[in-house]
Amino acid sequence: MGYTSKVIAVRLRAAGWDVVGTGREGTMGFHNREGVLAALAGASHVLSSVPPSREGGDPVLDSYGEALEAAKPKWIGYLSSTGVYGDVGGAWVDETAEVGTGRRSARTAADLAWQGLGAQVRVFRLPGIYGPGRSALDRVREGHAKRIALAGQVFSRVHVEDIASGVIAGMAGPAGVYNLGDDEPSSQNAVIEEAARLLGVNPPPLQTLEEAALSPMALAFYAENRRVANGKAKRVLGWRLAYPTYREGLRALSATTSPIIASDAPAPASSDQR
Repeated sequence: MGYTSKVIAVRLRAAGWDVVGTGREGTMGFHNREGVLAALAGASHVLSSVPPSREGGDPVLDSYGEALEAAKPKWIGYLSSTGVYGDVGGAWVDETAEVGTGRRSARTAADLAWQGLGAQVRVFRLPGIYGPGRSALDRVREGHAKRIALAGQVFSRVHVEDIASGVIAGMAGPAGVYNLGDDEPSSQNAVIEEAARLLGVNPPPLQTLEEAALSPMALAFYAENRRVANGKAKRVLGWRLAYPTYREGLRALSATTSPIIASDAPAPASSDQR
């Protein structure tokens, strides 16, 4: 039960489903083998939100793959990543695009392994996930937001509630791979600027990658540039976005967020902030 799967579980329980899950916020530990095997044996739907291990391999398939195949649930879902597409220089990618060229080789291997389980599998490839407690609003408020001077760099993202609606729509749709991203891939800078505007503060200054002193993980994030197409999920699943762009998503989140109260007069806007 991670950040996204908890939201999915809330929606399903509200609709009358009986949902059990593993992890600290689930109903049992991941290594409670007896409990997990009993849950798998009685499950009609199984969803994995567990990422591959750093060493390679999928923890769920490694520990419970045989039991999952033997249980034969009518529906299996896996939350994957659009990172499987790698860097395409800002081009659009859909579900037919080549995978395995990016930095996330373990994620690609897990994605393909889940697809190989059978005709009941739905793989949902997710870009950057944001929502309550995990958005540009939080990074700006905490002083962790950065704007990086990289011309033409774009990313796709999706609100956690839209992931939940997409996965649930996939429970009634055909098997296959689906990208769940919003309608407007955009630069990270644009998102940070909108978050700052909503909070009533100046955005952070533009920096080069060297000046930003990013972690290796963050540097890898900026090494890939792509736009993720979401048309298949809309056409095939009838998926409709509650937050079609980051603007609607941040606006909704800001409605539950207090503005920043500055103790000093705001600094004058630089030329790149106007």
